[in-house]
Amino acid sequence: MIKWITNLFSSTPKEENIYNMKKYLIVGLGNIGAEYVNTRHNIGFKVLDFLAKKEGLSFETVKMGTLAEYKFKGRTFFLLKPNTYMNLSGKAVKYWMDKENIPLENILVITDDLNLSFGTIRIKPKGSDGGHNGLKNINLVLNTQQYTRFRFGISDQFKKGQQIDYVLGEWNAEEEAKLPERLETSAEIIRTFGTAGLENTMTTFNGK
Repeated sequence: MIKWITNLFSSTPKEENIYNMKKYLIVGLGNIGAEYVNTRHNIGFKVLDFLAKKEGLSFETVKMGTLAEYKFKGRTFFLLKPNTYMNLSGKAVKYWMDKENIPLENILVITDDLNLSFGTIRIKPKGSDGGHNGLKNINLVLNTQQYTRFRFGISDQFKKGQQIDYVLGEWNAEEEAKLPERLETSAEIIRTFGTAGLENTMTTFNGK
């Protein structure tokens, strides 16, 4: 009798799998520390901070990062800002992916991209690291490139030999003025990824 009652209220593997499919890990790449807050390289953090503020969410310090939980239309989005520094981002992604049992197809990694003009958006289901150290480490730790990445263009308007200073530099006045609209679009991308799927998200937002 007790066993029957226990089985009645326990989740079946099928139910557990359906629940996990509605969980998403949204990873914003960046570096911790006040000196990095408003830098181009920290656009991943900035996008998640914008969404959290808009929705009244709070980040909590957790293992390997800070985390906010966002519920929207029956989905649960775990907004993760790794505290491992950019070059070890993969450790945080792997830990939270395993802890919450989130399938690889439900992971979205937000990163800056020098090869795209400022504010240009490109969402891809897979791909190389493109020279980005955060993606390089994620590829290494997960042992795959088969996860969705959301690239946010920061352009390449720097002189030869000044790439590091440019990437770790702060937004200029023109970029600052345009960021709010771009961040609003970025927040919508996250919601669309979870509710409408990858293909619809790419069709709607790529190149916008």
